[in-house]
Amino acid sequence: MAVKEFWQFVVLGLLAILVGAMIGQIKTILLIYLLLWLGWYFSNMVKLGRWLEQGKKYSPPVSHGLWGYIFTEIYHMQQRKRRRNKKLAKLLGRFRESTAALPEGVIVLREQGEIEWWNEMAGELLGLKYPQDVDRRLTNLLRNPEVMDYFRNSDAQKPVHFPSPVAELKILSLKIVPYGNNQKLVVVRDVTLNKRVEEMQRDFVANISHELRTPLTVINGYLENLLEGSGDLDAERLQHTFRVMQQQAIRMRQLTDDLTTLSNVDNDKLGPRNEVVNVPQMLGSLHEEARILSGENNHTLVFEVDDELFLRGDPRELDSVFTNLMVNAINYTPAGGAIRVRWYQDDSGAHFEVNDTGIGIAPYHVERLTERFYRVDVARSRHTGGSGLGLAIVTRALQRHQAGLRIDSEIGRGSAFICDFPKEIIIHKSDIMPPAPTSLSG
Repeated sequence: MAVKEFWQFVVLGLLAILVGAMIGQIKTILLIYLLLWLGWYFSNMVKLGRWLEQGKKYSPPVSHGLWGYIFTEIYHMQQRKRRRNKKLAKLLGRFRESTAALPEGVIVLREQGEIEWWNEMAGELLGLKYPQDVDRRLTNLLRNPEVMDYFRNSDAQKPVHFPSPVAELKILSLKIVPYGNNQKLVVVRDVTLNKRVEEMQRDFVANISHELRTPLTVINGYLENLLEGSGDLDAERLQHTFRVMQQQAIRMRQLTDDLTTLSNVDNDKLGPRNEVVNVPQMLGSLHEEARILSGENNHTLVFEVDDELFLRGDPRELDSVFTNLMVNAINYTPAGGAIRVRWYQDDSGAHFEVNDTGIGIAPYHVERLTERFYRVDVARSRHTGGSGLGLAIVTRALQRHQAGLRIDSEIGRGSAFICDFPKEIIIHKSDIMPPAPTSLSG
């Protein structure tokens, strides 16, 4: 196009010279030709400037030759750029949507560590605010010595853990991933639950070791005494020795039984059996067992049971729930105290409630009661034979029935343990049993 424009300029110039020669005014005609040509170029430049100022929404100016080609090419470039921008905008939108859906916080840092962008989760975890924190160094916002050391050690492979600047009880994990042109991607996760699980696992191993070590130590000690001086022991001392060894053996058996029950509940992926459970009949048997277990403590036992209220679920697991809560109430209620059991229904569902007048539980213990091996009074639990697994079994079994456990307690005034069952698993006696026949009098 430029070559064609040049030859047009040359040909028209030769024609202008020819006309000037014919009239004897070559210079004048040539000067007029050059001025017209320059004027045309200048007018096209003015059109180009105005068009660029008006923006991309206006059509290109109309022209011919090289200038028409320039206008058309610029217009096509704008169209291509517009299409690329739309694609980039869509890609950026999808990227932001995907990162917003991530459970982790994502932060994009520039080469010097300035914040360029972050997703919503990162803002929640670290308390970042837009636009105040844009272009600020992340280390200036997270003034934590471990985080600052981690940023200095660019070769660190493992993430750093530190308390959340927003919520002190939360533990966050931060990892740097280099990418692009000396840029860094920071991934932040909430690992509070993971840390809690790790602590529970360590406590579990320590507790199970301690619980087994104590009775084994007692049994081993008595066996050594028997082996070393069995001839010096009279019948009464022998009987006492064997009685203590039997108690410790029973304690270990109860611990292993509870561990087996908890393992079975945890590992059963098929869910509880879907049977009709006659809860009133089950609680009637529990009433008799509670009276025997209370023994000389002479607790006042009050059972208020809705005889029409059944459940659909696993009778073995439900019996474990009711029994564990009842045994706990008996063990932690002083002699002469009262224990009240209620089985009833309201608008929210069915409820099994055990109220006692026992020693009560401090508020800071309540939220940890359902942890495995967690016990408020360790000495009393060992005296009563408790393994510390009862409420863990209760909670897990209730979860498998879409139910929950509520605990309301006050030091010195007793405790209330309430199991809340959903309406979906409630069955009434009248729904499964035909009404009793009525006699007709003649």
